[in-house]
Amino acid sequence: MGVIIAMTGGSGHMGAAVTQQFKTLDGVDEIRLLLLNKKHERRFFSRAKRGAKCRMTAVFGNISDKEKCRKLVEGADYVINLAAVIPPHSDKDPNASYECNWIGAKNIADCVYEAQPQPKLIHCSTVALYGHRNYLHPWGRVGDPLLVSPFDNYAAHKKKGERYVLERGIKTWAVLRQTGMLYKNLLFCNLNDGLMFHTCLNVPLEWVSDTDSGRLLKNIIEKDMKGECEDFWRKCYNIGGGDGNRNTGFETFDDCFKELGLNTKKELSPAWHSIRNFHGIWFEDSDVLEEMFRFRRDRADSYWKEVFDKRRIFRMARILPDGLVSRMVLRRLLKDYNAPRKWIKDKEKGLIKAYFGATLNVDCLITDWKDYPLLAEGKVVGGDIDYNALRDVKNVKAMGMHLNHGYNEDKKDSELDIEDMKEAARFRGGECLSQSMVKGDLYTPLKWRCHDGHEFTASPYTVIKAGHWCEECEPLGVWDYDRQAKFSPFYAQVWYDTHARGEKYIYCYDENGKATFKTFE
Repeated sequence: MGVIIAMTGGSGHMGAAVTQQFKTLDGVDEIRLLLLNKKHERRFFSRAKRGAKCRMTAVFGNISDKEKCRKLVEGADYVINLAAVIPPHSDKDPNASYECNWIGAKNIADCVYEAQPQPKLIHCSTVALYGHRNYLHPWGRVGDPLLVSPFDNYAAHKKKGERYVLERGIKTWAVLRQTGMLYKNLLFCNLNDGLMFHTCLNVPLEWVSDTDSGRLLKNIIEKDMKGECEDFWRKCYNIGGGDGNRNTGFETFDDCFKELGLNTKKELSPAWHSIRNFHGIWFEDSDVLEEMFRFRRDRADSYWKEVFDKRRIFRMARILPDGLVSRMVLRRLLKDYNAPRKWIKDKEKGLIKAYFGATLNVDCLITDWKDYPLLAEGKVVGGDIDYNALRDVKNVKAMGMHLNHGYNEDKKDSELDIEDMKEAARFRGGECLSQSMVKGDLYTPLKWRCHDGHEFTASPYTVIKAGHWCEECEPLGVWDYDRQAKFSPFYAQVWYDTHARGEKYIYCYDENGKATFKTFE
């Protein structure tokens, strides 16, 4: 008998690639998908079954329905949770994001925990948990502070779901934080919304293709079925494309426009984009999964060529004059509800505060490219920078870009003890209330107290290795990092890269669900 793989999100951008890889995997008896009971999902399932070496079945229902999740999980050997409601859908419908990214993750974790025997769980999380970064700390790794950008419902719900997975008590699990993903319809999926203008031009981005992500999941299951994955489980990982897939927001646009024969600086204005509050980092630990599973094949610099060569309409765009794409396509998106220029026009004070800092910053937005300090061109506010050196992972520590996690990371995990936990808690502005722990045991929960006096339990792994802290300090719909950073050096080392120390704002929603903020003393 082969194994049974149960999967959510199998029809999504990553999920479709994973499904394609799984259905020809030797040793698999059944692939079971949880799909929405909708016509397009049923059509997907009919196509997905073609060419499968194993039996393919479907449970039609919503991940927010626990009984459907239980039916999916029952008898499975592996459960892969790829379900996600992502931006811009999560911006338009926060409730859908809540139901899928939080309640759905909880349901899957509960059903896995309650199943006898327990299947192994792989939960897909997101790079968005790390929040916004700039050139001061463009590199990140698992264990860094999780500072979800204000009003990013998707990331807030995913963060809550990830923490639940970590703490549920499941015997065998892994969390994969997915980075920006290149998929075949990426451009088309972003031509009906102002989301593209959330992308800061100097934000560090690391990409991975949907095909490589699918190959990663296949290789994990393939090796685990051979008993070669013992060191993989019960850890968090970043999925990244590695060297050759790291660039900035501007370079991502530039690669796209160049392939169309267009001049980026004639199609876009720097004043159309937000200046902070996005997400994206280059992964210091990007190669960890690659060394384990050798899944990478694709590069970001060749992605656009592959996409455009397959679509005649894009080949035609190469003969268009400069500025025409901007006039015909991009400028109309500036009027979309989700575009920063629309927020400015409508005086959306909460969004302006989060994405620009102040109305004064909006009034001073640079409109001429010759005055704009592009990181990709070695420019930052106030001077020049060696961009090539910045992008070299070997220079992370030497250039002061390696974040402090608050304890002695030179110690082996097997040597970590209660004193390390107390040290880490102090660095987060709180304390570890437990008086003892078994040396090296990172999974038995300890008791902690945050700066605000909230007491909670969490495993050492969740706190010092995965970057989570007090959940009560971060209720859904509230972003209180201005205040928390004032007593948490762990948060301050990142937050103040893009926020002034004098800022005293709590970002939240008003009673009508509108983005707003309030001040604190």
